[in-house]
Amino acid sequence: MKIREIYELFVQKGIANDPRDKKRIDRVLADEKKKYDKLEKDEKQYYDKERLSNPFADTRILTGDENTDVKRILVGVDMEVGEVLLADRLGEKGKKIDLILSHHPEGKALAALSEVMDIQSDVLHLYGVPINVAEGTIAGRITEVSRSIAPVNHQRAVDAAKLLGYPFMCSHTVADNMVYTFVKDIMDKKKPETVGDVIDLLMEIPEYQEGKKLGAGPRLFTGCKENRAGNVAVTEMTGGTSGAKEMFEKMAQSGIGTIIGMHMGEEHRKEAEKYHLNVVIAGHMASDSLGMNLLLDEIEKKGVEIVPVSGLIRVKRK
Repeated sequence: MKIREIYELFVQKGIANDPRDKKRIDRVLADEKKKYDKLEKDEKQYYDKERLSNPFADTRILTGDENTDVKRILVGVDMEVGEVLLADRLGEKGKKIDLILSHHPEGKALAALSEVMDIQSDVLHLYGVPINVAEGTIAGRITEVSRSIAPVNHQRAVDAAKLLGYPFMCSHTVADNMVYTFVKDIMDKKKPETVGDVIDLLMEIPEYQEGKKLGAGPRLFTGCKENRAGNVAVTEMTGGTSGAKEMFEKMAQSGIGTIIGMHMGEEHRKEAEKYHLNVVIAGHMASDSLGMNLLLDEIEKKGVEIVPVSGLIRVKRK
């Protein structure tokens, strides 16, 4: 496969598994086209035209020729300068790497991370929170994340890849959407009665089994296993990063009983506990691995070899 083919396939899969329906995504892309058309000529030179067809600002080809043929990819959850050097070292040892693929965003995709957080509003709305309340709750958090990312040295790993001649790509929300759909489908089908049942269902997934062996599997952050789960919401799996802590009150008011997420900070945990929400944290690396694996299976069956590194728990599915 060529890099561009991999990128477009990942975007398609991300759209197909997005919490938003196609009508909403089409509206997002149409609005982006209107913004572009209104730009002055000198402003258009700074515009990222991928926005016109890709609704995920944190998924991009960051450097390299898009038409490069890819036979082997070095893939990890975080691909920094060290992993770029590892790719070069593997090449010296006879294992040529054609593409470096990171789950977490780097470069301009990291700089734009806050732009995918709108998805969280749609997720909350799916679970009964009025859309105006959901959007109002998340708005302040989006600007907060944008400000916090602004001073970060986004280009370090990308610059290293350029110097050593390696194409570099990242696939963040497209993979997180895969996790969201995968886990939500299980919970919707099985309808766990207790919080313990929720954890047991997660533990049937190979990535979470491996995460448990490594000390980073599913665990309970608030509540207890004997509690009745109530309405189980997969609200902390996609949408860039953690949302606003104020959203937990709105979740409780909308009838959510148990939240499943990848990770959660202490302030957020305390707020969820305050509103008597059960919180099951599935595990960050294991969840990211699940999403990436569902994408990687699609390209491996086309003949691309996957070399996992940097926290990626590689599990193959038929």
